[in-house]
Amino acid sequence: MPALCRDCGTDPGASRVCPGCGGHRIVRHGELFTLHIAHIDCDAFYASVEKRDRPELAARPVIVGGGTRGVVTAACYVARIYGVRSAMPMFKALAACPDAVVIRPDFAKYVAASRKIRALMGTLTPLVQPLSIDEAVLDLAGTEALHGAPPAVALARFALAVEREVGVTVSIGLAANRLMAKIAAGRDKPRGFCVVGAEAPALLAPEPVRLLPGVGPALAKRLEGLGITRLGQMAALDEREAVRRLGEDGLSLVRRARGEDSRAVDPARETKSVSAETTFDADLTRTEDLERHLWRLSEKVARRLKEDGLAAAGVVLKLKTEKFAVRTRAQRLASPTRLPDTLFAAARALLAREVDGTAYRLIGIGAQPLAAGEDADPPDLADPDQPRRAAAQAAIDALRDKFGGAAIGRGRGFVPGPRVPR
Repeated sequence: MPALCRDCGTDPGASRVCPGCGGHRIVRHGELFTLHIAHIDCDAFYASVEKRDRPELAARPVIVGGGTRGVVTAACYVARIYGVRSAMPMFKALAACPDAVVIRPDFAKYVAASRKIRALMGTLTPLVQPLSIDEAVLDLAGTEALHGAPPAVALARFALAVEREVGVTVSIGLAANRLMAKIAAGRDKPRGFCVVGAEAPALLAPEPVRLLPGVGPALAKRLEGLGITRLGQMAALDEREAVRRLGEDGLSLVRRARGEDSRAVDPARETKSVSAETTFDADLTRTEDLERHLWRLSEKVARRLKEDGLAAAGVVLKLKTEKFAVRTRAQRLASPTRLPDTLFAAARALLAREVDGTAYRLIGIGAQPLAAGEDADPPDLADPDQPRRAAAQAAIDALRDKFGGAAIGRGRGFVPGPRVPR
């Protein structure tokens, strides 16, 4: 059976220990050297970047998040042993793991690491479809001549290069299609390399329906009501029965339950939104308090739009009440923008209608739909100050690029201090 040592890229033969390097990380599969769809997922990415920069935390449980009322942005694998999970309320996470080291997110640092990893992916194949800051799917068909090795070998080399050059680890799923590659990538974390070929239907059959991406609690409960709790039960339905019992999505569900997926890897797939949000340490009701946070988020979204070469054609405001009810309000813009002032003005108008005495625990702003960056902030005769605002923002961005994000700020983002008596 084809085999590969993931530490040196050689064929270890039938040995359990690589004769070339003495490594034990050997992967074997009958289709190892013929499969070419890969799903790459960084391991506990934000927490791993923080541990990279603070080696003394290597064995400690680390939670990336903020505030006792916030949520866990990421948790390292040590913290996960205690039951800490992403999106868990911080107070629950700290109750489960009181010795955890809590670190505020540093998204600029994570984006920088992501770009290095993305650049390394680009050396494997031009068919790279990013799915998030720490996840992508690749098609390596036809790259064997380029790398002088099958895709599996090139991927093993890539994983080692990421560890060496970026300082974090990745898990890889190699399969015949995107669905199975994603499922494979999650089966052997961290530092995983899982291969799934023709055995996909048998592998899926005993698994719960929630394993399928897109099957959430509501759909799982509906399927349970139909007597379907395992993927094998779903896969056994014929196509006509699937539509009758499961509705218009039945055919797609049944095919995926069998491990089938016809989606191509599409590097041109567009990002659908850019957003930022924050949870307050205490509920807020006053307009000025909410607007101060809204301004900071507007700056953050504007910066991300610029980094991604995008512009906002609309603005979405998100609020979460003290009772965890979510309110979203949206507005299209007259023209695309990536100026924080324009984003803030639109979101501020939406916010004004929601400040009615309700206590809010979270506020967020999103850019949706998106437009091309070159279409951002065109000259407007009705707004003669627009070029001045754009020039001022460009100067601020240049200073922050040179001296750091905290080098300069706008007054509306500052927290007012106590009055000093005269």
